[in-house]
Amino acid sequence: MQRHPLFTAIPLGLFAAATSSAALAEASPLEQQLKDLESFQVIAHRGASGHAPESTLASYEQAYEWGVDYLELDVQITSDGQLVVFHDDAIDRTSDGEGKINDHTLEELKALDTGTWFNEAYPDNADPAFEGTEILTLDELFEHFGHDTRYYIETKSPQLNPGLEEALVEALEAHDMIDTGRVLVQSFEQDSLLKVHELNENIPLIQLVWYHPDEEDNTQLKEWTDVTPAPDDITDEDFKAIAEYAVGIGTNHMYEQQVVIDEAFIRQAQENGLPVHIYTVNEPEEMERLMDWGVNGLFTDYPDRLLELID
Repeated sequence: MQRHPLFTAIPLGLFAAATSSAALAEASPLEQQLKDLESFQVIAHRGASGHAPESTLASYEQAYEWGVDYLELDVQITSDGQLVVFHDDAIDRTSDGEGKINDHTLEELKALDTGTWFNEAYPDNADPAFEGTEILTLDELFEHFGHDTRYYIETKSPQLNPGLEEALVEALEAHDMIDTGRVLVQSFEQDSLLKVHELNENIPLIQLVWYHPDEEDNTQLKEWTDVTPAPDDITDEDFKAIAEYAVGIGTNHMYEQQVVIDEAFIRQAQENGLPVHIYTVNEPEEMERLMDWGVNGLFTDYPDRLLELID
């Protein structure tokens, strides 16, 4: 497997990139985006989803106004081939509809209310303006914010969304999000990332991993899709294999009350060319601890809390 084309002259990815002021001055927008990944990134998880209905324009507008580095979102594809910003495979939790999202047309999904559930679930943050909120399409999100922010997009449940990667790459190209350094594409599914890479090798990719106790032996950890061994068994070669196609790694640090990675894991990933982003961290004490560990970014539902810590 060949290294990401942006790294062909940059051994081990981001951390060996040119650091002189002259090199920075000559960097393209895409190269600058990759360089920026070495710094700390505030990633608004489904927008400011602790304050407004997740994956809605209201949630993203709040995060944007606070000045986050990335708006994080999941994309899925409707039965009539339209890309929508939505996390769950089913629409029941965050709308007044029922069934799987990809069994519905965009017109059917647009008729749903994706805001009232939030007012009912989080009365302290309820706002009558959220009632009747429509599901958001990827085109609408791009047209609203344009190139004024960056987007951290997950190919969600690709096995349930055939054609998702092709449709996403087409949209990114149509909105000129790649060469302008506006987008990262993330996935737990390595095959989905490799498909995106085949479609456009310049799209920066983030390999998501999730560590949890092994069902057969709960004293041992495993990675959900077997992209890596357990954290205690992971090697430099395992990280380097990911760095062949990805520019970073996104991981949980806890499973329920159990810590699943440590500072050494983060350092080892970084030393092998992979900045580390941790999801989803909402308590300031945890944010501070992970920043002390040297993580390169945090996904959070409360970007305001994180921004207060780094200001």
